Amino acid sequence: MDYDVLILGGGIIGCSVAYELSKYNLNIAVIEKDYDIADDISLINTEIVYDGSECEDKFLSTIEHKGNSMLDEITSKFNVPFKRVGSIKIANENKAIDIIEGIYKRAKERNINDIYLMDKNDVKDIEPNISLDFKKAVYSPNIGVIAPYDLAIAYAEVAFDNGATFRLEEEVTDIKKIVNGFKVTTNKNKFSCRVVVNTIPGEYNTLDSDIKSNGQKESDVHYLILNDRSKPFSNSIITAISDEGDMIKYIPAAGNESLIAINKKGTLKFNDAVRLAKKVVPSIDKDAVNSIYHEKSRNNLVIIDDNENYNGYIRVCGDHYATVTMTPAIASMICETIVSNLTCSKNKNFIDKRREFYKFKDMSDEERNEVIAIDKKYGKITCLCNLISEGEIVDSIRRPLGARTVEGVKRRTGATFGSCHGAHCISKIIYILARELNKKPTDIVEDSKNSKVLASRIKEF
Repeated sequence: MDYDVLILGGGIIGCSVAYELSKYNLNIAVIEKDYDIADDISLINTEIVYDGSECEDKFLSTIEHKGNSMLDEITSKFNVPFKRVGSIKIANENKAIDIIEGIYKRAKERNINDIYLMDKNDVKDIEPNISLDFKKAVYSPNIGVIAPYDLAIAYAEVAFDNGATFRLEEEVTDIKKIVNGFKVTTNKNKFSCRVVVNTIPGEYNTLDSDIKSNGQKESDVHYLILNDRSKPFSNSIITAISDEGDMIKYIPAAGNESLIAINKKGTLKFNDAVRLAKKVVPSIDKDAVNSIYHEKSRNNLVIIDDNENYNGYIRVCGDHYATVTMTPAIASMICETIVSNLTCSKNKNFIDKRREFYKFKDMSDEERNEVIAIDKKYGKITCLCNLISEGEIVDSIRRPLGARTVEGVKRRTGATFGSCHGAHCISKIIYILARELNKKPTDIVEDSKNSKVLASRIKEF
């Protein structure tokens, strides 16, 4: 066998499974079709960590709750931004009040602790800056915000340092059952393995031919990214629920900027988005918005299918808005199933630590001087808006599974997400990538083969 375990898909679930399995003496590989891992994560790099109270499905609620409880330890040892900021959902209309009360009742039935049904005066004690009109609220201090891309990269880096192989730019075309294992065919290679963990199930092989759509429950989410000066609330996530079920959320981001998420079907003009955002942040205006994004939010069932009669093929189906919250629990469950069915011992040399890195913006002057004395590149600021140094960009390229594209650098460092939107730093990033990867600047891509940033040198026209 080429591998003990092949993990198909290098998203956050695939990376987390690789991390958990790297704690054991197993030969593991992750196959990812894209240039980089964790491409399934939003560019916004902020996700809410749920506690299971909002989820109607009892099984998913349990996984959410378990994942929530695991994240403190994981983010602490990986140095990943994570804050328990608490969540206040407010309602002023009858149907919306019913939704709020339903969340509270569901939480109590599931023994989810620290959930409180409140009126306006109670909420003022927690969030004194709130000036909105509402009749009822439900508060949970367990809910937080996390930087999901940082978490996925951390999982992958630690797995890589403990022996996991990451095969990028390989697309799976077929999976077949063979004696004592599986044969996995990609556009480049053929591999044999004892176990397959498929986080990207599809109809390209007979093992997944029974997969059916579970309704694809989608909604549109419009994000307004606020500038550093716009922090109307002291801490909490504030969610206004309408009678129609639309939600407008103020989210203190895992980094420095905060954002407003508007769940509303269809396209939304900028002026209309600002008008709706005022329902949560009355003081907001156009000048407070740094940038806008739009994406789909999915509410499909997540199915972890390892078959009642274990045969070495495990798949994770579905896409859910709380996938990041559930990830640690899902990875732990899958690892437990595999380890209990394979004869393997613990990896005595396992290093449960991520390699050190520096964030110039978060350092004191004394710490900055120390790191500049070691490497002068940390004294050269590349992204002026977010105070990101050349040293950080070089480190993001040289690290395990380092950035190979402009988007890879953006996601790892936060460069170009400031008020100038990359006008000042994008060309510098391209030339740093070219220098570090020993390529021509015209060979550097945004995020895939066909996305070159520079078409050609001016002299070539």
